Amino acid sequence: MNKVFLRRVLLAATLVAPALVHAEHLFMARSAQAFPEAMLTLQEAIRARGYTVARVQRVDIGLTKSGFKTDKYRIVFLGKHEEVRRLVRRYPELAAYLPLKIAIFAEGNQTLVVTTNPLVLAEFFPAPDLAPVFRRWAADLEAIFDQMRIRD
Repeated sequence: MNKVFLRRVLLAATLVAPALVHAEHLFMARSAQAFPEAMLTLQEAIRARGYTVARVQRVDIGLTKSGFKTDKYRIVFLGKHEEVRRLVRRYPELAAYLPLKIAIFAEGNQTLVVTTNPLVLAEFFPAPDLAPVFRRWAADLEAIFDQMRIRD
C-alpha cells in the first residue's frame, strides 16, 4: 500500500465516523469507474436499497489547503428519513452518527468508497432493539459497496 492511499483511507475514516475507527471496522470498495460515473453508481445503489441521499458535501477545498491534490472528494449522507427521525427521538445520542455517511474519492483513474461498518455502533449502543437495525444497515451498505465493484 502506498502512503498516499493509506493517508486517504485514514482521512476518510475520520471524516466518516466521529468515533475512533480501526481498519477492521471499515467497508471499502474500489471501482474502476471514473469519479463522475462512480458517484452516479453510488447514488443509484443507495436508492436501490431504499435509502435517500440526504446531502453530498464537498470536502476537497479543505483537503487542498492541507496538501492533498484532489478535487474529487465527497461525503455522501444517506438514510431513511422516518427511520432516522424515529431513532433520534428514541436514542438522541445516535444523532451524531446519523444519517449514515460514505466517503467517495478519486485515486488516479479509479474511485474508492469508504464507510464505517454500522455494527461498530452496537459496541456503543447495546440496546437490543438497535442490533437488528445495525445489522440491516451493515448488510445494505455491503450490498451498495458490492454494486460499486460490479460496475467495474
